[in-house]
Amino acid sequence: MIPPKPEPRPDKVSLRQYVKLFQKDLLSAQPQRLYRAWMAEFRTPFFRSYMINQPSLVQAVLKERPDDFPKSQRVSEGLKPLLGESVFLTNGETWKRQRRIIDPAFEGGRLRDTFPAMWAAGQAAIARLDRFDGQVVEIEEETSHAAADVIFRTLFSIPIEHEVAGRVFEEFRTYQRSAPIVNLGAFFPLPRWFPRFFRKDTKRTAVSIRKLITQLTAERMAAIASGMAPDDLATKIMTTVDPESGKSFDANEMVDQVAIFFLAGHETSASALAWALYLCALYPEWQEKISQEAAELSEDFASISKQRTCRDVFREALRLYPPVPMMVRENTCPENFRDRDISVGSQVVISAWHLHRQERLWDNPDGFDPTRWQTENGKTCARDAYIPFSAGSRVCTGAGFAMVEGVLMLSMILKHFKVTPVGDPPVPIAHLTVRSRDGINLRLERRK
Repeated sequence: MIPPKPEPRPDKVSLRQYVKLFQKDLLSAQPQRLYRAWMAEFRTPFFRSYMINQPSLVQAVLKERPDDFPKSQRVSEGLKPLLGESVFLTNGETWKRQRRIIDPAFEGGRLRDTFPAMWAAGQAAIARLDRFDGQVVEIEEETSHAAADVIFRTLFSIPIEHEVAGRVFEEFRTYQRSAPIVNLGAFFPLPRWFPRFFRKDTKRTAVSIRKLITQLTAERMAAIASGMAPDDLATKIMTTVDPESGKSFDANEMVDQVAIFFLAGHETSASALAWALYLCALYPEWQEKISQEAAELSEDFASISKQRTCRDVFREALRLYPPVPMMVRENTCPENFRDRDISVGSQVVISAWHLHRQERLWDNPDGFDPTRWQTENGKTCARDAYIPFSAGSRVCTGAGFAMVEGVLMLSMILKHFKVTPVGDPPVPIAHLTVRSRDGINLRLERRK
């Protein structure tokens, strides 16, 4: 049995057809040959795009020379209304300054410090799922709720039931459904003044979310000034000073960063957890192993290191369904990749989706096999062809946080519930993250 995978498009389509397919879904807009190609070129009248699937090229772009390949502003066009000048979209010295302020919040013992908040969010998720005992539930909606709860508890020390937190969550659900992965600016060289024609819901919800985040940020800044702020991630980030400039984030900068923490920490975690639960439902022997292993799980942070089976299953879910399927860079110097001249300004696409399923690299690339991480092939590919959180200097600053959260939530849910797939297999599509086209339906049964 092979986990679901989108149908690829025909090898040759017109630019107009490709744009329509691309706006509908990133994954099915790509041809089958990309699962074997080391590199592929796509031409438009306005720019050249090159997808690279060869590990040495990926390493050159992400690890060896990241400054020569900044993030493409074409992709950021669609996210600007919500994310502003957040660390996810910036480049150069602005980005480096932002990372110098943000990174300390996720270093060293901070994961241990945030674990109690994650545990509380997990317990709350189990309590919410209890009402579905014996019923079919659309699990993506529930994992979205759980992941948002984790973010608010660890970032601002408030649960999802908090009025403002709940409103942000509801608005973000609307934003996620309405925001396309690309807009006109991704395909055509538009001047800054030219309208981007965002959907009304996209613009409205972005404004609403940022207004609510501004309220939370202002309240926290006041609490810091009065010496009454809790020691959570928001306080840590707001009180960290850039060692080079001596300045911290101002209020507007902090709103941008909170927006990306919510997008990256909520949307991607929800996607990964939903697919992991679906895979465990599809392969019940693995969920039983996780359930038995989870008997050792406790509020003690050290217990998470004992969830080895769950970690391997979660890593496999990230391989098959990486939440962020593609990363786009832009070369600033003339390049030559695989005997092709790459002109300055070309788009260089690193597709985690295709790299994780590269037929020349992985054994059984489309199959679900959590034991692969102990094989020589799996260990080699883990180093060279596994980038669920990107890689190099721009690796996701919350990668360690996400792995602890994902393993904890998966273990807690399967410790208490048996999950069974219901209906047709879900069809993966990519918008902001890799989600199911029609949701993921699972039957939940409380374990005795």
